[in-house]
Formats: sequence, structure tokens, C-alpha cells
Amino acid sequence: MPFPRLLVVRQKFPDRRIPDVAAEVQKQLAGAAFAARLRPGSRIAIGVGSRGIHNIAAIVRAVVRYWKEQGMRPFLFPAMGSHGAASAEGQADVLAHYGITEAAMGCAIVSQLAVVSLGKTADGIEAFMDKTAYDSDGVMLVGRVKWHTDFAGKIESGLFKMMAIGLGKFAGAQRYHAYAYRLGLEHVIRSVGRQVLASGKILGGLAILEDACHNTARLDAVPVEAMERREEENLALVKSWMATIPVDLDILVMDEIGKNISGAGMDTKVVNRGVNGEYNPWPGAPRIERIFVRDLSELTYNSAVGLGMADVVTDRLVNRIDWEPTWINSLTANTPAAIRTPIHFPSDRECLERVAPTVGKIDLGDVTYGWIRNTMELGRIALSENLRGEIARHPQLEVEATLDFDFDGRGNLISPFAPVEEPVG
Repeated sequence: MPFPRLLVVRQKFPDRRIPDVAAEVQKQLAGAAFAARLRPGSRIAIGVGSRGIHNIAAIVRAVVRYWKEQGMRPFLFPAMGSHGAASAEGQADVLAHYGITEAAMGCAIVSQLAVVSLGKTADGIEAFMDKTAYDSDGVMLVGRVKWHTDFAGKIESGLFKMMAIGLGKFAGAQRYHAYAYRLGLEHVIRSVGRQVLASGKILGGLAILEDACHNTARLDAVPVEAMERREEENLALVKSWMATIPVDLDILVMDEIGKNISGAGMDTKVVNRGVNGEYNPWPGAPRIERIFVRDLSELTYNSAVGLGMADVVTDRLVNRIDWEPTWINSLTANTPAAIRTPIHFPSDRECLERVAPTVGKIDLGDVTYGWIRNTMELGRIALSENLRGEIARHPQLEVEATLDFDFDGRGNLISPFAPVEEPVG
């Protein structure tokens, strides 16, 4: 089967990166005066999540430094619900893979699953908090604010969600998602978050906002009394920066999916797919008919959450799956469809040849293709040459090179996208 030539295209997004991330952390935290509420020597629990956040190790280390300079005794703990196979060791490993270790951070990391009940919301939802965090003198959260993969609202992923689901560990995450099935996840996040705030243990948080190129673009030290309002404001801002696929596609080729890339493995609002397999549910997003996923990210612990949103995958991806963390996370989130196994074939070439005739084009030369490394890295994408007219009309796109679909001796694609090396220090 012949394939069209590809145009490697750069999307010209504004560069909003902060030049000195550590210095900005210090500036923001000093301005928020979190330490003024505590006696010197207080134990501060710093909750850290599990996503692939750019500069996360540098940000967390600067937060630890701030508290030490204020005469406090900080420690870190994972605030990530059921991630890391819902085990204490797995969650500590997740942090370590992002460069967050005791040696690098200069403080203890306490990973365990025991929780304390914080009472019930008006809907009868029992709220929980990590026990070591509850036993501290105050809790601070460090997390990224962004859109969620399962729903749209004024509050989606961010500090409030960490406070609700992340702090609740596996016990809380499982219960909250069960209620969300009936009440909606935003309602659960807000109501449980307010219950956690009522405990008096939360000091505030450091919200991380990233630009379209995954750079750290804003750091916002949010005091406890402003958390809900600022979460809404920060989400609206970061949504306005969101990177997208700029054209409709018949087939999207994706090099990798993974929990470090998105909670759903792939960003549903980038690929316009629902976690239960719904095709093109998000208004305003490009229409994409078929998704071909080639492999799993190296930082996903072989968790294949998101697998079920693809139409075709490779045998090598299926053979890498560690089903335990995959099903734990998927069932906790009440999204079993997200881990259904799609059709799969031995080579990339066979995957493409099998799926191309299913998009409704009589002449396969008319099939349009897009190719990305993953849904978090959209600054450079490849688009088939039969989209040249649309590319030319798009002021944000610049063609950098032309290349062929290049296959190796086993029929697997040679990707034009090199891995992005992110600093962990």
C-alpha cells in the first residue's frame, strides 16, 4: 500500500516559559507568606502528584528550600490517589522517576496508604486525608492546573482535585469516582475539596501552569482562602494556551501513550475521543476518525490506561502491558472501556494498511494522516502532503521539512520525533 509524503510542521505557539523557575517559586511563596501562620519547627507535609510536569523536581526542591529557610521541617508525600498501582512503594517509585528522591530534595519522603476520615459532605461522601499529612502541622500541595480528560467544567484537574482525590489515597479515590458516576466529577471534586478545607489542615498550594510547549509558564502560590476561586481563574487561563492538532484527520499516528503524559494515557481533548470510546465528543476539537498507537511511554510503568481509545495498536505495545496497575487505575476511575484491547498487528505497516480502508475513502490516496510523538508534545507534528492547502491557510503553521513514511526492516516506522529530554534538577 502506498503512503503519502509527510510535511513536518512547526506550530508557532507563544513561548511563555519562566527563565528561572526556582527563583520564581521563592518569590511566589514569600509573597503568599504561608510560613507566617505557623510556629518555627512545624512539620510541613508537601503533597506531590504523579503527572509528567516539566521542571517538577526543581519546583519541589525550591518549595522544600523555602520551608527550611522559614525554620520549618518539611517532608514530601505522594498525593496521587490510585496511581503507582495503588501501593506505597509504587507511588514512591513514581516520584523517584521524576527525580524526586530524599537525596535530591533534601528531606524525607513518606509514602504510605493509611488515611484519616474528615467526615461527610452534604451528599454523604466521606472525605479522607493521608494520615501522615493529617498528623503534620500543615499541608501544602504542589500540582499542575489543566483540563481534565473525562469532563468539562470550571474546575477540572489541579490543586482542588489533588486535595480531594490525591489526598484521599486509594481509599478515597475509589469512593469519590463511584459517587462521580452519579453526581459528576466536578461536583465531587468541589464538595470533597471543601470538606478537606474545613479540616483546617491545608495551608494552600503552588499551582503550576504550562504553556502550549509544555514549558513552566506561571507559578501561583494560592492561599487556602482563595483556592477555589483561583483554581477557576488558573484553569480558564491555561485552557486559553492549550495546544491542539490544527486540522481534521482520517488517521492519527501516535508514538506513545502513558500515565506520565495524561491521566487517560492520551489527552482526550487533543485527540477528540472519550474515555469510553466516544468518537469526536468535544466541540471545537479537530475531527479524528482513527487512532493508531505504536507503543507505551517509558515512564508509564507499562500501565496502558487509554489503550481502549485507540482503534489499532501494535503487538509490541500489547506485550508490554502490566495489567495490574492498568486495571487498578482504570477500575478506580470507573472507566473499564479505557483499557479494552483494540485490534493489534505485528508491525506498524500492517496496522496502517489494515486501518486505512476503514475511514470511508474509496481512493486510499485521499486518506489524510497526522503523526505526533504524544498528546503533550504538539510543537512539531507531521501531516500528510494532501493537507498542504489547509496548512498554507493556517497562520500558525510553518513547514520545516518533507519526508516519507520510513519503515525499518521489520515494517516499523522510524519516528521523526526524538524523545524530549527534560531536566530533573
